[in-house]
Amino acid sequence: MDIYQKKSLGELLKDNSYAGRGITVGRTADGSKAAIAYFIMGRSANSQNRVFREEGEEVLIYPFDESKVEDPSLIIYAPLRMLDNKVIVTNGDQTDTIYDFVREGKSFAEALATREFEPDSPNFTPRISAMLTRSKADFSYEMSILKSIDGEGSGCARYTYSYPATCGLGHFIHTYEHDGSPLPTFQGEPRRVSIPDDIDEFTADIWNNLNEEKRISLYVRYIDLQSGKTQSRLINKNK
Repeated sequence: MDIYQKKSLGELLKDNSYAGRGITVGRTADGSKAAIAYFIMGRSANSQNRVFREEGEEVLIYPFDESKVEDPSLIIYAPLRMLDNKVIVTNGDQTDTIYDFVREGKSFAEALATREFEPDSPNFTPRISAMLTRSKADFSYEMSILKSIDGEGSGCARYTYSYPATCGLGHFIHTYEHDGSPLPTFQGEPRRVSIPDDIDEFTADIWNNLNEEKRISLYVRYIDLQSGKTQSRLINKNK
């Protein structure tokens, strides 16, 4: 078994009927760009009632039909925010926690030490987070998952990973191993994935391999490491 093997995101997603929410960060094969992707899936009407909107350099989630909102606390948040040379992306309102801590000179890990998994028993959905930090024409990134230590939600296990930017390589973390009842939490380290040079190829590979009934929204951003210019792609199932 090759422990350094990497697959496309499409390969990892195509046979998974419910990966939940997923974050990918990495560097394009030619080394010129940083890549970030975030998707959400949903099974319930409350979860499916969402759309992404790009507002300036940030991304927010809104209800598609406000009259159908049941519990806004776990479905409405800013999944992507910018702070100086950093991009923060998460699956919940811990985006704001990280933003506030880092703005005060504290670390990604310190911010997440104050948070834990979501209080949605019996699933105890993990909180997944990433932060990309640019430095001249290079960058590094950190990823985190906060998940229940057991099936009762009696404590929070916190895992943090740090990566140098490597050409053609990214890391993918998501909330659930697959569909189930209760939903089985993601296990192991973030998966190694390939990052193509073309943003449209990357976007299509993700969206086309997410379960058609459960996929909701996808956001992809490429950042040119020399100029800082960005490209983005946004897909919403609800239109």
